[in-house]
Amino acid sequence: MPNDPEQDLELTSDLVPLFVITSGRALPPEHQYAHTTLVTAQKGAHSARTLSPEARAVMEVITDGYLSVAEVAGYTHLPLGVVRILLAQMEERNLLLVRNPVPRAEHTDLEVLMAVLDGLKTRFGA
Repeated sequence: MPNDPEQDLELTSDLVPLFVITSGRALPPEHQYAHTTLVTAQKGAHSARTLSPEARAVMEVITDGYLSVAEVAGYTHLPLGVVRILLAQMEERNLLLVRNPVPRAEHTDLEVLMAVLDGLKTRFGA
């Protein structure tokens, strides 16, 4: 294997256990990110020099705009669980903005909708 300084080094490999990347932390309960949760870097956050190489890779990906947690995992080639823990660490340090997904609308009762429609027809005629 030649020593090529131009060769890209992988951030993680099978030799680096995932708990080392996350500093042995688990995902805190207050930071339960869904696959569709959107994240982006705070202004000026990209200059944080104390980040791990993996956290820096995440920061580079989210610096230009919002990405979902699943997209961040895909672009960085890190497991989704590791990305969630890294995002939680960065959010605790106020390095990123998080937008939770919009909850799905509740199933509406068809009878209520029909009653409203009948009331509108009676009131305004149609």
